[in-house]
Amino acid sequence: MAFMVHLQLESTPRRTGDFQYLQTGCSRPAAHRKRIEVNPERNKPAMSGRDQERYTAETVQQCLRRLADPKRAAASARFFKTGRGQYGEGDQFLGIRVPAQRKVARAFRDLALDDVTRLLASPVHEDRFTALEILVAQYETGNAAQRDRVYRIYLRHTNRINNWDLVDTSARYIVGEHLRHRPRQPVYRLARSSNLWERRIAMISTHAWIARGDTADAYAIASLLLQDKHDLIHKAVGWMLREAGRHSRGTLLAFLQRHYAHVPRTALRYAIEHLPATERKKILAGRFPGRRHESI
Repeated sequence: MAFMVHLQLESTPRRTGDFQYLQTGCSRPAAHRKRIEVNPERNKPAMSGRDQERYTAETVQQCLRRLADPKRAAASARFFKTGRGQYGEGDQFLGIRVPAQRKVARAFRDLALDDVTRLLASPVHEDRFTALEILVAQYETGNAAQRDRVYRIYLRHTNRINNWDLVDTSARYIVGEHLRHRPRQPVYRLARSSNLWERRIAMISTHAWIARGDTADAYAIASLLLQDKHDLIHKAVGWMLREAGRHSRGTLLAFLQRHYAHVPRTALRYAIEHLPATERKKILAGRFPGRRHESI
C-alpha cells in the first residue's frame, strides 16, 4: 500500500534552501495509507514510536526509487566519473536531485542506525548520500553517547563514503565537529591513508575548525597533502586554504610562500581565488607581497 510523505524544505544553519513543498509517493509494508507531516518547529516528521519502528532501510530505498530519473542518472554517472579506471568506477545512480534527497533524509532522520548502516552498504549512490544526511542529522540532534556512536559508525564505513559529494556533505559535520574539543590524531591518520576518500575526509573535516578561527590543524593537514597526486585532493586542499585565509590573509600567504614549490597549481588557484586579480597573477608567478608574515 502506498502512502504520501509531505516534506518541507527548511532553511538551516548548515545549508540554505528556498521554502517549498514536495510530495513523494513511497511504498511501505503497512496495511493502511498514512500521511507523515513535518513538524515545522523541529524539522522532523511527526510520527508515533510504533510508526517509527516500521521504517527500515528498504522503506527509504522505496521512497528514493519513486523519485528516480533515468536521464539524470546517466548524466550523474558521467559527472561523477563512474567509468572504468575513474575515481567513481562502478557507482550506480538513480538520478535524484540533492534537495529531494535531503528532504527524504529529514523525513527519516530517526531511522535506526542499523538501517542507516544498511543504506550505507548499498551500491546506489543516492542511498549512501541519504544515509549520510541522516547520520549528520542524528549527530546534530543527539546526546553525547549518540554522537559518539554516529562518529564511530562513520569511521568504520569510510569505504562507503566513496565520492567527493559524499565526503563533502558529511565529514565536516561529523568528524570535524566530533574532534573540535578532542585529540585530532584520527584526522592525521586519515590524511596519511592510501585511500583517496579518507584523505579528502581528513582535509574537509578541518572546515569545522576553520569556521571558528581554529586554522592550525588545517594548515598542518594541508602540508601533509601538498604532494598528493590526485586532483580531488588538490581541490580540497585549495578550498580549505582559501577558507583559512579568510581569517588571516597574512597566514595564508606565508604558508603559500613557504610551500610554493610544492603547492599544486589547482590548489594554489583555489586558495587565492578570493584575492584581487592583480595579486593572484603575481602569486601564481611566485611573487609574494614584500611584507613580514606570520609563521606557520
